[in-house]
Amino acid sequence: MSEPFEYALLRAVPRADRGECINVGVLLYCQAASFLGLAAEVDAERLRGLDPHADLDAVVAAVDGVRQVCADASWPVRERFGWLTAPRSTVLRTSPVHCGVTDDPAATMQRLFARLVLPPR
Repeated sequence: MSEPFEYALLRAVPRADRGECINVGVLLYCQAASFLGLAAEVDAERLRGLDPHADLDAVVAAVDGVRQVCADASWPVRERFGWLTAPRSTVLRTSPVHCGVTDDPAATMQRLFARLVLPPR
């Protein structure tokens, strides 16, 4: 049975003053499945294309922080998703939240990741 889900893109912003970004991940939340997942990959070459001096370690650490929050079962899934998608001014930001329906949240997350994050092949 298809269930509603919400997702946001994780965007690396190497220089906040320029506002340029690349998509580095998909954060997907499905309440019915109690699912909160992250598919992410930091492409150093693409990031350095925006800023040759980008702090790759800071971006990777921020993505790892999101991954840790996704896995932290000590607070409700909905609250974690809301906290992760709250606007912030850091090297890692989220897009507006989008929605859809899915039979398989993990597979949907991977499809969105392939379509919206990975470079076209």
